[in-house]
Amino acid sequence: MIRVEFLGPIQKAPLELDIDNLNQLRSILQKDEELQEWLQNSAVALNDTLVSSLDVALKDGDKVSLLPPVCGG
Repeated sequence: MIRVEFLGPIQKAPLELDIDNLNQLRSILQKDEELQEWLQNSAVALNDTLVSSLDVALKDGDKVSLLPPVCGG
């Protein structure tokens, strides 16, 4: 299982999913209307390391974090 965490202002409980890659995750999350705006602007981290490709393979126990943009000083 993969744990998906939503950080910052995204008010969503973590998910546990049985998926193989980040493209599958994107397909699942796009069905959630509350997440639509965040998906376009958020960075993605796999096990606390930012990733730039959605073709990354996932393995059991991985943690994916959705990191929305924030502003501040």
